[in-house]
Amino acid sequence: MKKNITCLIIDDNEFIAKTLYDQLQENHSNIDVTGIAKNGKEGLELIAELKPDLIFLDIEMPDMTGFEMLSKLSIINFETIFITSHTHYAIKAFRFNALDYLAKPVDKDELTSALGKFYFNQKTKNHDKIQNALANIKAEHVSDQTLFLQTQTGMLRLPLKQIIKIEGNRNYSNIWLVDNTKIVSAKTLSYFEDILLDKNFLRCHRSYLVNGSFINNILKNNLIVLKNEDKVPISRRKRTLVKSWLIGDLMY
Repeated sequence: MKKNITCLIIDDNEFIAKTLYDQLQENHSNIDVTGIAKNGKEGLELIAELKPDLIFLDIEMPDMTGFEMLSKLSIINFETIFITSHTHYAIKAFRFNALDYLAKPVDKDELTSALGKFYFNQKTKNHDKIQNALANIKAEHVSDQTLFLQTQTGMLRLPLKQIIKIEGNRNYSNIWLVDNTKIVSAKTLSYFEDILLDKNFLRCHRSYLVNGSFINNILKNNLIVLKNEDKVPISRRKRTLVKSWLIGDLMY
């Protein structure tokens, strides 16, 4: 027997939550609503306890926003459909790897359409579908000072201050952290250069992107010394740029 989809509803408006629950019960019998939370704190507790496949998440709640709630999770291994009264949140919702967003009051046809996207992702296992569709949004995977990275186990939240350098290797990249952890990503170095361009990261070499906060000095033999004593090559045409960065003449 095919397993039903488990979902949570997280919304401080009891009427909206009840209406959504009723719509799911009446029109989508393969979805089990396993919990309803009225704020972000309760939502985090239910996510940890019930491990849902899908959550319907309100954006504006009294204790924390839906975005703030997601930012508290180190790994996001469920799909998110935001529910909101304000459509200007749409782009920010997609930056948090949202599957879709629904305007309040929730229309049953729009709900069916959003769930159709969920079924498609489940069938293809393509959790990058929405991000790739918005590839032209430069900060797609970056929110404030955090990088959201898709891995085999789910969505990984990486504070930018923990990333020392990113090393390109053809069609994938190695992300090196301050504790010397290496994270392998299927994204190219050019991809990371694009989304981190205005986040204090610098392409110093065709194979390296470095966090400007970790640059210590430049050696005469075209090497950058990072604050953890790692050495990274620098191309000749990038040397002047990095020197300007180091002395503060160039602002990012």
